[in-house]
Amino acid sequence: MRNWHFNHIDFSTYPHYAGSDLGVTWSESMSFFRLWAPTAKRVEIRLYLEGKSGKPLKVISMEKAESGTWIHQEPGNLEGKFYTFKVNDGEWLHEVPGPYARAVGVNGHRGMIFNPENTHPPGWENDKGPVLKNFTDWIIYEIHIRDFSIAENSGIFHKGKYAGFTEAGTVSPEGETTGLSHLLEMGITHVHLLPVNDFQTVDEEFPLLKYNWGYDPQNFNAPEGSYSTDPYDGRVRIRELKQMVKALHDHGIGVILDVVYNHTWLTKGSVFNQTVPGYYYRQNPDGSFSNASGCGNEIASERYMVRKYIIDSLKYWINEYHIDGFRFDLMGIYDSDTMRHIRYEIDSINSGIFLFGEGWTADTSPMPGYRRAIKRNISHIPGIAVFCDDMRDALKGNHNPRSSLGFVSGLALREEAVKFGVVAATWHPQIVYSYVESSPEPWAAEPSQCVNYVSCHDNYTLYDKLRMSVPDGSDEEIRKMVKLAGAIILTSQGVPFLHAGMEFCRSKEGHGNSYKAPDLINQLDWSLKSTYKDVTAYYKKLIRLRKNHPVFRMPHADMIRKNLSFCIEYKVGVVSYCLNGRNAGDSWDQLLVIFNGNRDSVSVPIPAEKFRIIAYEDEIREDGIDIIEAPTITVPPVSMTLLAR
Repeated sequence: MRNWHFNHIDFSTYPHYAGSDLGVTWSESMSFFRLWAPTAKRVEIRLYLEGKSGKPLKVISMEKAESGTWIHQEPGNLEGKFYTFKVNDGEWLHEVPGPYARAVGVNGHRGMIFNPENTHPPGWENDKGPVLKNFTDWIIYEIHIRDFSIAENSGIFHKGKYAGFTEAGTVSPEGETTGLSHLLEMGITHVHLLPVNDFQTVDEEFPLLKYNWGYDPQNFNAPEGSYSTDPYDGRVRIRELKQMVKALHDHGIGVILDVVYNHTWLTKGSVFNQTVPGYYYRQNPDGSFSNASGCGNEIASERYMVRKYIIDSLKYWINEYHIDGFRFDLMGIYDSDTMRHIRYEIDSINSGIFLFGEGWTADTSPMPGYRRAIKRNISHIPGIAVFCDDMRDALKGNHNPRSSLGFVSGLALREEAVKFGVVAATWHPQIVYSYVESSPEPWAAEPSQCVNYVSCHDNYTLYDKLRMSVPDGSDEEIRKMVKLAGAIILTSQGVPFLHAGMEFCRSKEGHGNSYKAPDLINQLDWSLKSTYKDVTAYYKKLIRLRKNHPVFRMPHADMIRKNLSFCIEYKVGVVSYCLNGRNAGDSWDQLLVIFNGNRDSVSVPIPAEKFRIIAYEDEIREDGIDIIEAPTITVPPVSMTLLAR
């Protein structure tokens, strides 16, 4: 019986392969196979006619080659055939498509041999994402492929599919824009897609029977088949994902992929452990698999061939799918050196690709914290950003208990934490860090390292959280809180991140972890856009305001310190600050921003004799709502007031 404890093995002695031809390389006259399996005594390739069932057409013994690899060159045009590798390292392991499989059959059990040229949509060679000067110019919108279009009221024909993103002009029964047209109406710059690589727990033959976010990875380099119109032909999902990317690019929207290299859904049965047992994973001192992911294992990113695999995979998604950015799930599992290597390698292709992730883990790791890409280390990993959970919790309260309050829901003494987020977690002399509960010191070297958000797919939606924590709040009061949260995120420094649907008060019926909840819970209910039309309109104006005024998106920390000063007069439940727009390249010389989280109006002093009121209550008008010539202004409850001159 196989021993799945590895404390007796020194993985550093395994040979390294530096080549770029791992997996299958197709040509019309032959296909070349290379598998890194240094512990193998024998390796077989099994060729199949189908991707699901049937006996092998041929069983081929591979030849041992350099640096722990096995190779075989099979003559003939194998386009459309399927294959598996089967490794014997003293006993036979299971058939797998290999770590580098780029196309797979239904449910990902067999790899598919294909000509990549046959998967390109028309005009693909000229496809490019949007080019923005600074990462702080990005406005990210997080969405799940299925959530986006699966609802009956989406007006989208290809419900729950990649193709749903290519349909323009769709509307809800109430006549509100949906889908791609909604994204264009809002004005966001990039979509962040929850995982689209092949994952385990949704049966691609019957995709509507189960739901999953996709954080259960199976094949990292092949797209998920349940989002395709044909899960059996591995080329179709590739083509449809490219068509989706191109449709978004054609409309000026960039594409960010959520990548989950930190763990695999299966442990012993994973493609990694069925190829080189133990090597790809970290172990506890007793040799058992460690579990910083909370999913049963964690990837050993510090090992040479694991690091190479992650980098090769990212470069493949960039070169083959024209991806514009990556969000790393539980990035705190990765070692810092790997993240530096990733940034360096990606810069060699395109330095405009944004890299960010979660600066934490789900459980403990045997790798010490000082070596990992956690939030407190991020200032020493240039070009990598993390989520600002400090701002998230300051605005709406902690996930637990559900009754926990935040700044927008009326909790006093969250002001310093909000200020911390306003300056994008960079150092600022006017912040009292001892009052910032979650971070006693700044952790970002530059604002582009801070992703400011208040809600994402995890935990409760913003609307649901506020409903739970303010049970006596009227619907009108909850709307105001949602608006204020969006106002703070979209006028703060750093990189703003929006959860799909928060702009129309998205609800998951109070579900706090909907990763496998049904569509009824997870889908975007497009009719809410009509119900909460005022909230949607407010968010749209906020996005336009941010895009039109660079003072809200300064690219460097020293610019923030020079051009942003917090008001000296302290009021409980109020954050106010002045911006020097002229020095930041803005059309406005001076701005005063006031956030009032109280349920009562507050009077705030004005530092000049004459200002234009740009934002007041529900209204935002960049040409001015009114002129104020007074020493103070009354700021309504739970709202942002913005003055400029």
